[in-house]
Amino acid sequence: MFRLIVSIVPNNSGSLISSAANGAGASGGTIIPGRGTASNDILSILGLGDSSKEIVYIVVEDKIENDVRAAIEDACSKKKHFGVMFTVDVNSFIKSGTKSNLTLGEKSMDSIENNSFQMINIIVNKGYAEDAMAAARKAGAGGGTVVLGRGTAKEGDEKFFGVEIVPEKEMLVILVEQSKAEAVVEAIQNLECFSKGGSGVVFCADAKRFTLLGKR
Repeated sequence: MFRLIVSIVPNNSGSLISSAANGAGASGGTIIPGRGTASNDILSILGLGDSSKEIVYIVVEDKIENDVRAAIEDACSKKKHFGVMFTVDVNSFIKSGTKSNLTLGEKSMDSIENNSFQMINIIVNKGYAEDAMAAARKAGAGGGTVVLGRGTAKEGDEKFFGVEIVPEKEMLVILVEQSKAEAVVEAIQNLECFSKGGSGVVFCADAKRFTLLGKR
């Protein structure tokens, strides 16, 4: 069984997180640049204002999860309002170059209802992340982090599928309480930019053991 440990920290701080994790037994991680969109009223709580961020993804075996998390918390312990860290279950972990089968684990209703946070991921064409964030805020979300990316579809796919191919994408990652997740997703789905087929996707995952990093 594997766990995905996600940390959102200031720009140029991702190496601090990955180094601490590697020292605790993690084999590596991925650092993605992003930017915060949190409003001023929650900036003092999360430290996620309109500034450059780095998102660090680290996949570890569950047996070393606690050690890796402890190492990351220790590395950030002297930094005030440094960022956030949370864990997401990875039901199947497949490395490139292998032929592993993808097997998804089943979740009981108790595990879903008792989980306190949801990670909502929205992928849209570049320029629409702010619209999605505005809709999410109206539905109860506090703030999020925007990650720049690109589409991988081939030019010929546009005519074949009848879908507009826009290479530049934005991924908006929002953490919300479980009770607000459904309303936030519905608000985003009702946006005009989501009315056209192929304009974006939304998916959610449980965010467990939500932790504020740094001293408070």
